[in-house]
Amino acid sequence: MKRLLLAAAATFSVPPQPGGLLSQEPLAVGVRVFYGPRPGFEDLDLRLIGGAKKSIDMAAYVLTDRAVISALGGAAMRGVRVRIYLDGEERGLSPAIEAIAAARNMQIKRKGRSRDLMHLKSYQVDGRALRSGSANFSVSGAEFQDNDLILIESPAAVEQFEETFERLWARSDNQKIGTR
Repeated sequence: MKRLLLAAAATFSVPPQPGGLLSQEPLAVGVRVFYGPRPGFEDLDLRLIGGAKKSIDMAAYVLTDRAVISALGGAAMRGVRVRIYLDGEERGLSPAIEAIAAARNMQIKRKGRSRDLMHLKSYQVDGRALRSGSANFSVSGAEFQDNDLILIESPAAVEQFEETFERLWARSDNQKIGTR
């Protein structure tokens, strides 16, 4: 049995290579992983967004969940800086996104036309927590599809996401949505 455990540990151990991604220090302080489909993904998003005090930056391949969209609008209205970056594949905007687009403290951009998808489903809250995973911000992504949702409580992980988000946000062919 002991040999089996040692063999299993050796099998799952990935040695870091100098300069490779695995050679970086671990970023995560607290990590929670959830698997669906299951109710509760939306509740987790609503609690995170509802608890924001300073900032939310979201990169969303699909953002159609009306409760999440409403929570983002509510966060902006209470003074949280909210920036939403959407993939450019879908040309039309949902009425729910149109309703929050002009809110104060709200900025929305859509990726310009290109063949490459912006496929992230992630957001940061107040520089302290990062929500990521394969689950889109949709009712079907939360309740009907096989997905994962990963919550990482780590300023270092948020910092890496923010570097990527700023690069995406600054693309010259982005389209601004709304009046702000």
